[in-house]
Amino acid sequence: MPKASTTTDYAQRDASIVINSYTTVLRRPRVPHEVFATYWRDVHGPLCSRIPGLGWYVQNHLDREQDAHLWPAIDGIAPFADYELDGGVEIGFASKADQDVFNAASHILFADEQNMFAATVAYALPSGSRTLVDRIADPIPNGDDGFDRIHVHFGAATDDADAFGGFMTEFARTLAADPAVLKLRLHLPDRYDNAEPAPPAPNVDHLVPTERALIAVIELAFETPLTRRAFFESDTFVGTQAAQKANIAHVQAYAVSGVYTYVRDKQLTTAGLRGSRQAQLIERLGANNQVADDVRHLMHTGSTE
Repeated sequence: MPKASTTTDYAQRDASIVINSYTTVLRRPRVPHEVFATYWRDVHGPLCSRIPGLGWYVQNHLDREQDAHLWPAIDGIAPFADYELDGGVEIGFASKADQDVFNAASHILFADEQNMFAATVAYALPSGSRTLVDRIADPIPNGDDGFDRIHVHFGAATDDADAFGGFMTEFARTLAADPAVLKLRLHLPDRYDNAEPAPPAPNVDHLVPTERALIAVIELAFETPLTRRAFFESDTFVGTQAAQKANIAHVQAYAVSGVYTYVRDKQLTTAGLRGSRQAQLIERLGANNQVADDVRHLMHTGSTE
């Protein structure tokens, strides 16, 4: 079982992601989950990784079968209706100029979405996301690292985006201050506009109901599910429930089955260059020649020169 650091906080390493997006994904209903996950990881992932301008690309795969008390039921806060997801994606940039370069070439990527996705919704984070705490050392996870990870989606109780954002920020700070929380990353996207569906992928649904237009997403990691359950019973969490009821109308939690990192700090990871499962094989066999500069150059350019 992996252990997190009790003294080192790696949150600052995410500060280079100046502009971000959080995209929810739902697989096509007649694509088996294993086929979907393999294609997303090893076909779509490396394709996206090579789009110029990209500074940050992470796939979070979600587990529909795990619902072991992921988030406490609170009177007055309802689940989102008909809100199944198979993943959440972060695509980020070091600058607006980099984002513009990516957008100009992204039609190559979006044309691929129809092969596996029934619906994708890209929530824009023009001021980036915030990592409030991160005591997990590995900056480029590629799989299930053994930590108990969840993504929690919140829908605003009112139409006041500023008030909702202010509450969610303070709520996240309160949670992040507890030592049981190993990682907390907060996404406060702009209100989604169905009149401008995003991403512009053909033959994929990009529309949301009203209650999912103004949302927040919190990524949490704990050492184990037992640690998570104990945290929900703690004075820290229980003390937030009245404020949650006043500011949150809907909530849905999703278990993370794996985190796959393809680009960080504008650099391709081995997963981004070769595919996620291929990168796992290289690591498992200790095939260090496969991560040497000459092989990486060959695989990236098709040339030994």
